[in-house]
Amino acid sequence: RPIGPGDFIPLAEETGLINQIGGWVLRTACRQAKEWNGNGLDALFVAVNMSGRQMTGHNFIDLVSEVLEETGLPPQCLHLEVTESILMDDIAESIIILEGLHATGVPLSIDDFGTGFSSLSYLKKFSFSTLKIDRSFVHDLLVDKDDTALTQAIIAMAKGLKIGTVAEGIETKEQLEFLRSKKCLYGQGYLFSKAVAAEEFLAYVKSVNSGSA
Repeated sequence: RPIGPGDFIPLAEETGLINQIGGWVLRTACRQAKEWNGNGLDALFVAVNMSGRQMTGHNFIDLVSEVLEETGLPPQCLHLEVTESILMDDIAESIIILEGLHATGVPLSIDDFGTGFSSLSYLKKFSFSTLKIDRSFVHDLLVDKDDTALTQAIIAMAKGLKIGTVAEGIETKEQLEFLRSKKCLYGQGYLFSKAVAAEEFLAYVKSVNSGSA
């Protein structure tokens, strides 16, 4: 049976295989994005998650630069995502690594924002372009007053810091309409599409752009 990332990623990190897996994922994602760019989707970008062990590898910044050069993908078409917990493991080292990644021109995002136990002061220390609002808030957005308040606060804070927001786990039109009304302009979730193969994705995006979807 298929093995989910929640099962194999912790084991890959423990054994050190995450570096090889992460390198393959990065190259594959960048090659695919470059192919999509060549099919008329110039504004499209791909987001790739970084694991803690992968990010703190001595050659990760060099790997990112190498892959971008090898694939010809513009830096702005690759977004790298990191969780709060990874950042807080070693703030000083994280600052050095993220500053190096920022220098490559690749936008940086905080994944699952709001679920970590950390100080908001790190938002001033790192050059993030996007905060991704965790799906746990979005799921009960319209029925739980606390989730509603937290989501609105995250969006307002990000706007004040001139950081974009992406809502994860959007499954209903009502959730989408609420988030749009609060000026969260980007989202992801099953409301738009479940995971599909690369060729299906290309057809889907073209149908959306043409207004036929």
